[in-house]
Amino acid sequence: MIDDRQGLYTPEGAELSLVLAGPVVRTAAFTLDLLIRLAIYILAAIIFSLLDSIGTGLVLILMFLLEWFYPVLFEVFRDGQTPGKKSMGIAVTHSDGTPITVNGSLIRNLLRNADMFPACYLVGFITMLCNRRFQRLGDLAADTVVVYVNKPELTPVEVNVMAEMPDWTVALADQRTLVSFLERGVKLSQARRQELAALAYPNITPERAERLALAHARYLLGGETTKVAHTAQRSQDGNA
Repeated sequence: MIDDRQGLYTPEGAELSLVLAGPVVRTAAFTLDLLIRLAIYILAAIIFSLLDSIGTGLVLILMFLLEWFYPVLFEVFRDGQTPGKKSMGIAVTHSDGTPITVNGSLIRNLLRNADMFPACYLVGFITMLCNRRFQRLGDLAADTVVVYVNKPELTPVEVNVMAEMPDWTVALADQRTLVSFLERGVKLSQARRQELAALAYPNITPERAERLALAHARYLLGGETTKVAHTAQRSQDGNA
């Protein structure tokens, strides 16, 4: 897997690409949801304080319902997005890209206690770092992932790359690969282009490999310069 994308194929043969959300953006989304719940708890405590012991019981019931069913309700009925996830541009789906189900949401959220052990989601955080799809224990059990739902915005940037003749006999497969790399460059971030180019030119730096691949492609097309793009990625997140 190159960078944080997961490729999928539908039964119809169409190829899909999911952009997986890492621990940082997921932590930010969780923090926002936590602040929302805390605000509700404080407001409820102020209101129910007028009811003495009955009010205390109502606050405890409210805390139980919010802690266990707040994420489930939003994930099931709001396209896999709690308010925190929505603000970060991420959403929970099953690993095959299908919308999360009630059972899937219940499983991943009921196992939050295991992810929280011993404190501050330490087990969940370590599990995400050790997993290529950034899944915590609840995600592994429910077969879910957290992905970005906002697509990166590409801003074209002029990059002058003079055509350069390859110093090897270019086979037909090489020609197709280089031309495809040039044509698809506008749809890729610079980091991804460099990572791909480094696979073809492993003995030089990724930056030099990118420019060399573009220069060779321009030579094959008989051009002088090319236009590529940097990814101006919004707070997505982006995508559990």
